[in-house]
Amino acid sequence: MPSLDNCIAKLKTFLPAERILIDAPMSEQTTFKIGGPADCLVLPASINEVEKIMQLVNEYAVLCTIIGNGSNILVLDKGIRGIVIKLGAEMSGLHCEGEKLYAGCGALLSDAAKFSAEHLLTGLEFAVGIPGSIGGAIYMNAGAYGGEIKNIVTAVKAVNKNGSIVRYDASALDFGYRHSIFQENENIICEIEFTLQKGKKNEIITLMDDLTEKRESKQPLELPSAGSTFKRPPGYYAGTLIDQTGLKGFCVGGAQISDKHAGFVVNTGNATAEDVLRLIAEVQRRVYEKHGVKLYPEVRLIGEK
Repeated sequence: MPSLDNCIAKLKTFLPAERILIDAPMSEQTTFKIGGPADCLVLPASINEVEKIMQLVNEYAVLCTIIGNGSNILVLDKGIRGIVIKLGAEMSGLHCEGEKLYAGCGALLSDAAKFSAEHLLTGLEFAVGIPGSIGGAIYMNAGAYGGEIKNIVTAVKAVNKNGSIVRYDASALDFGYRHSIFQENENIICEIEFTLQKGKKNEIITLMDDLTEKRESKQPLELPSAGSTFKRPPGYYAGTLIDQTGLKGFCVGGAQISDKHAGFVVNTGNATAEDVLRLIAEVQRRVYEKHGVKLYPEVRLIGEK
């Protein structure tokens, strides 16, 4: 892969070696703890580094995949070819100006919610238990407990495929159920502006504690997963349908429908991506057979089988 080798050589001219990982096991980069190796995993620390990386990706015509915290994705067993850009802890800055919260794409939603509370800002409490990054939340229009990201985002800075910075106002983000414009244009979400409201710290903390308790009591946080496995079918709840089909605890290899919440597929310790895919297919088949409802995965599939 001479073009990839040349691209990596150029990356080394402006990124430190510890932020360029060759043959990086993606099982170490995802909340599912599943996935083969990435040819080259790159950890940018600023929007300007993302610009430079994308310019090289274009110059050398190498494959490029973007991930955030690694939740809501299943990396397939043969891994990912080309460059993988992980927008993680290196791009997780948070700061407030009045009622504005500015967040790096790699900041965790839970950290952003707690940071907002410390600055007496309300509006992000619903996100305290969502296991992902701000960038991933924008990409998927994440939501929980009646709240959605789309209700508080006012602007996003992204890098397009040509390596140029683009600014989006909220009206241009095309938010829908688990959808944003970034699923179509593949631009890389880097910096986010939220508009929140002044609140009372004790009320904010009480609400976050309540939502955290609900999540911990109902969701299988003790085992690796990618979060909710299926999108909510109109008029139903995926977990309820799966439970009513008698599939709680159902296993394929190391992949299991959680005993605690049937909407989650968990990794019991040695699951492969193939195990998960076979489990998902069987759940879809049986639920459709029993209820006449089609389930569609919310989890994104990345890489090669």
